[in-house]
Amino acid sequence: MGSFGRGCGFVLALALISAAPAQESDRIAPMPTDPAIAKAIAAIDPANIRADIAKLVSFGTRNTLSSMETSLPEGQGINAAADWVESEFKAISSACGDCLEVKRDTFVEPASTAVNGRIPRPTKLTNIYAIFHGTSENPAAPWLLVTGHYDSRATDVMDAKIAAPGANDDASGVAVSIESARALTKLKLPGTIVFVAVAGEEQGLNGSKHLAQLAQSEGWPLLGVLNNDIVGGDTTPGNTMQNKNVVRLFSENVPATATSDEIKTILGLGAENDSPSRELARQIVEIAPSYFKPGPATEEHPKPGSAFHPTLELRRDRYLRSGDHTSFNGVGFAAVRFTEWRENFDHQHQKVRMENGVQYGDLLKYVDFAYVAKVAKLNAAVLATLADAPGEPQKVRLLTSGLGNDSVLKWEPPAYAPEGTTYEVVWRQTSELLWTHSMSAGKASELTLDVSKDNVLFGVRSVDPQGHRSLAVAPVPARQ
Repeated sequence: MGSFGRGCGFVLALALISAAPAQESDRIAPMPTDPAIAKAIAAIDPANIRADIAKLVSFGTRNTLSSMETSLPEGQGINAAADWVESEFKAISSACGDCLEVKRDTFVEPASTAVNGRIPRPTKLTNIYAIFHGTSENPAAPWLLVTGHYDSRATDVMDAKIAAPGANDDASGVAVSIESARALTKLKLPGTIVFVAVAGEEQGLNGSKHLAQLAQSEGWPLLGVLNNDIVGGDTTPGNTMQNKNVVRLFSENVPATATSDEIKTILGLGAENDSPSRELARQIVEIAPSYFKPGPATEEHPKPGSAFHPTLELRRDRYLRSGDHTSFNGVGFAAVRFTEWRENFDHQHQKVRMENGVQYGDLLKYVDFAYVAKVAKLNAAVLATLADAPGEPQKVRLLTSGLGNDSVLKWEPPAYAPEGTTYEVVWRQTSELLWTHSMSAGKASELTLDVSKDNVLFGVRSVDPQGHRSLAVAPVPARQ
């Protein structure tokens, strides 16, 4: 992945821009706000989010093992939840003239032989997904995927009947997927977006593993996967540590599929923070300010409020935890995880009960629906922006044929490059997390910068005439 494994593009001889001196004026410009995207995501409503989550909670339990239970009351359990998610995607499709291809990915997960396995017998799992096909006829046009897991659990993950409302974990993430579909199907986008709700997360990421393998086997050109898990903005009375202006964004550094030789190259270049997943996370951080502005100053608070924003977490996931994005990482796709700033473990993986004056259980009343709506708007803005953008430059390389303080970068155009596509080189100090500087190469496929390659990290990305930017691709060293 990245220049460490992204596919090859078409060779095209373009002009050379050389000897471009770097200036302070080359500080990277904010990504322009797309009015159509802004209008679409403005329709994402906390009231709809609440209705989605409340409906999922109403199924009593969504434990994956309940798919095999015949003694549950009618309308309860994960099978009923799957039917409802499918019906929601179909209703959205009907409203947009059957613009979604709604599908079930149903399979039987065999009984686990692991010591702590969570599938005690062959169990039916069903992922629900809806494909919003892009308008481009170019098969290389990007695909994006957004998901949350609709299964739930209580303290005993093996109890298929106990109440497991799963309001935050992870009805909140499923609501992000559903509401993103509701908003974005109002647009015409060149790229394709897949809206998903997976099962089996709590039993071992079973559903997402199956779907990731399906995507790989069917050749989905997935540019990036957005996994939303525990994005409810837990609202517990007295909790002053939660930050409702922030959502954590986890991403892997060294790709899970990197070979030993690729790992040596990555470590040798100091490129641990330039994996495809990390570039996806970096792009999300860059997109956010275009759609989230600081709150106005008031008499009570004379300084403008902080804008809602994602913050980079430089690890694949939290301690002792894992999520569905790692299933997609495992087969080579760029994938990230959104999670609220501060989790409350009294309201996660707990049997619903009152104990010593403390309420346990993942209940609806602890979800902040306005917060979930912000997470959904951010997801939708990212999905639409990347579905509008050209493909990534190919065979990106940094010439190292001799010593010197200049930096020469070369690349080839992407297989999907709409008319008017240009290219820009971005860079940052090795101690920086985000791109700080950029320089346009126009339609050229080479750029020489008066910037020492020893002091910075580079990337190259494609830009369409409206300013939609592809993910940056980190170069690899090359002689020519």
